[in-house]
Amino acid sequence: MDKIEHRTLNDRTYDRIKQGLMTASFRPGQVLVIRTLAGQYGVSATPVREALQRLVAERLLVMKANRSIAVPELELDAYLELLRIRCEVEGLAAELAAERIDAAGVARLEAIAETLERAVEAQDHAAYRTANQAFHFALYEAARSPRLFGIIRDLWGQTGPYVSALFVSAPYRLQANSEHRRILAALAGNDAAAAREALVADISIASEHIVPNLIRARASRAAAQRREPARRPLPDPAEA
Repeated sequence: MDKIEHRTLNDRTYDRIKQGLMTASFRPGQVLVIRTLAGQYGVSATPVREALQRLVAERLLVMKANRSIAVPELELDAYLELLRIRCEVEGLAAELAAERIDAAGVARLEAIAETLERAVEAQDHAAYRTANQAFHFALYEAARSPRLFGIIRDLWGQTGPYVSALFVSAPYRLQANSEHRRILAALAGNDAAAAREALVADISIASEHIVPNLIRARASRAAAQRREPARRPLPDPAEA
């Protein structure tokens, strides 16, 4: 893992942790240990602590009852809400990009799509996640809407943990790059409606593989709770 340069310590520490959330580098429910992260990034505990507190305030991380800070657990209702928001917000960004992108921007996205294709063929999950994020954010950057771009970054920070196991699904690998090609074709033709449609389809295809896993996980948690024996109340000292 690359070390963080001292000159922009707090912001760059925050950016690196947020990037980890966006790319599913942290597991759902994982407790983030300040000392461990500080060692990975080559910084002291203070900027890590401040970054984690900032991410809690932004609801990208959660503070547990024991004051530890963790990646949120996967919840079906939360994911479905984020899915609807992403389709609207990122669909808008794709429309704007189709209207504003230049030839150099399209060429940049084509090169990233080739990298994605190689990652799919090699079944390289980490490389795919990195290239997939690069593709989407190059697209959203082409929308030339800084506030919209910031909103999308925050949404990705919240949805990143949900895609941590997505690429291991063999059916998904068959579809992993198909909509990116449709997006490229729409951009080349400056077709805003087609760009939105392909972008929403890309998000929706991933959701078709994520949602069943979330439904199974919720059912498993409910079954485990039903199997737990009822706790006997402690005796009242006054009656002893």
